[in-house]
Amino acid sequence: MSFEKFYNNFLVWKTQSLKEKQVVLFVSFLIGIFTALAALILKTLIHFIQHILTSNFLTQGANYIYLIYPAVGILIAGLFVKYIVKDDIGHGVTKILYAISQKKSFIKLHNVYTSIVASSITIGFGGSVGAEAPIVLTGSAIGSNLGRFFKVEQKYLMLLIGCGAAGAIAGIFKAPIAGLVFVVEVLMLDLTTFTVLPLLVTSVTAATLSYLTMGTTAMFSYAHTDAFLFERIPFVILLGIFCGLVSLYFTRAMNWTENIFRKLSYWKKFILGASILSILIFLLPPLYGEGYDTINALISGTKDYNGLLDNSMFFQFKDHRWTIILFLGGVLLMKVFASSSTNGAGGTGGIFAPSLFLGCIAGFIFAFVVNHTQLSGYFPFLPEENFALMGMAGVMAGVMHAPLTGTFLIAELTGGYELLLPLMIVSVCSFVVIKLFEPHSIYSMRLAKKGELITHQKDKAVLTLMDIEKLIEFNFQKIRPDMTLGDLVKVISRSPRNIFPVVDNHDRFLGIVLIDNIRNIMFRPELYNRFHVSRVMTSPPAIIKVGMTMDAIMKNFDETKAWNLPVVDEKDTYLGFISKSNILDVYREVLAENFVEE
Repeated sequence: MSFEKFYNNFLVWKTQSLKEKQVVLFVSFLIGIFTALAALILKTLIHFIQHILTSNFLTQGANYIYLIYPAVGILIAGLFVKYIVKDDIGHGVTKILYAISQKKSFIKLHNVYTSIVASSITIGFGGSVGAEAPIVLTGSAIGSNLGRFFKVEQKYLMLLIGCGAAGAIAGIFKAPIAGLVFVVEVLMLDLTTFTVLPLLVTSVTAATLSYLTMGTTAMFSYAHTDAFLFERIPFVILLGIFCGLVSLYFTRAMNWTENIFRKLSYWKKFILGASILSILIFLLPPLYGEGYDTINALISGTKDYNGLLDNSMFFQFKDHRWTIILFLGGVLLMKVFASSSTNGAGGTGGIFAPSLFLGCIAGFIFAFVVNHTQLSGYFPFLPEENFALMGMAGVMAGVMHAPLTGTFLIAELTGGYELLLPLMIVSVCSFVVIKLFEPHSIYSMRLAKKGELITHQKDKAVLTLMDIEKLIEFNFQKIRPDMTLGDLVKVISRSPRNIFPVVDNHDRFLGIVLIDNIRNIMFRPELYNRFHVSRVMTSPPAIIKVGMTMDAIMKNFDETKAWNLPVVDEKDTYLGFISKSNILDVYREVLAENFVEE
């Protein structure tokens, strides 16, 4: 029996024997298995490449090989994407949001493996980005393509993409709760009685498999040696504000540098990005790779953070107390340029790890400065490792606009559940601060500007999913301004509509004629040759241009109280009309097709 025949027989059996929700639960279980395996493969590849390249590095002095490795990695990854993949696989989470809002939850099959290959090379050779966004894109691609393989209904495909993202987070971090809340906060999928179950199945399955394959220890070796004291809450709040400002700096600096790279040709991007990255890593070695070794050094409680100066030209000053703060301050400021240069030059990676890295350093610097200034005698002691941990949650919450994700991810990554309250305080304060300046996260701001972002407001979500081109009606008879009233009456007799668009010889839209406006003269034959269309035509209450968001279109309808509005392209060429009644009909169809009810 051929595979095609077996597959068709399976689909027939599935349709006859299983309910759709049972199929979704089974597929969500498979997604959990595959995303955990993908996470394992990615982490193994990254660590394998890093071990081969850096095992012989010197610790007492600068390593000039830092000038070579990152550039080589970006070059290989960039050529792989440019000539083999031939598709943009960067900005993984943004691509998922776009797929949900505009592509009917379709993510290309190659994303199942291409992000793993490109990001492992990029990060393994020292690219200053994280592996999490690529694995999230991989997981969502697994969810999308498994859903299509099992011919799942369209409204469940969006849920399976969310399952893939949740499984990827749960698998790579061993954090099932964080995987679920990430989908709710960042991908903005609504939770209903049913949708929460597949997400949980995927998250728990992926986390369990990760525990079996990578061990049960937490990802970071955090030693909780100092209990949280309520007298430190004011400093926790201040740390949250500081993290919000760091998040704002990271977001805006990232966008600024990406805009510069976007204007350059491929090889100019590579030369500029590789040069910046190599020089920064040579001067500040903690910028090499994901930076998780730095995080472990700062939160482990061993006080061995001066070891971060190893491999650098600052090694000889490691015994000076403030050298580490000046050094880490430079790392804090330069990380965003290292990350954006990595991606801008052709590498593939995300901002999960950079946000954790920055948050850890920000929290450590905050506590260290308070503890070692002349005013320290007036303040309570702040454990640096605890505040480094809180800083991780704060910056992640700010950059992603996801306070719950920041809180639970850090708690699960480190086992630091004793600090759940201060983690929440820092995350919320950071989120509130950045929300004052940036209404959208670094992932969603590009789509939000185009009106293509799915939100938790179901009305806006449905409008976003609606396609303007499918709303245009074409059965309106066009008329010319030089036509007589008699000619117009003949057109009216053949038309099922009571609105007539007026266009010139090049179909450029000029105005409209309404039957109600000519009713008093249209039955007077003596006027047929005296009046022309140009005399009786009027301007519409509003004009819809192709490319407008559905939100803006509905605003036009609400403000004008019109039931039909003309549509033109960028050259003012007439295309058709959109009616409010047709919008309402399509709204109901999209709601039933794409959203899972209770």
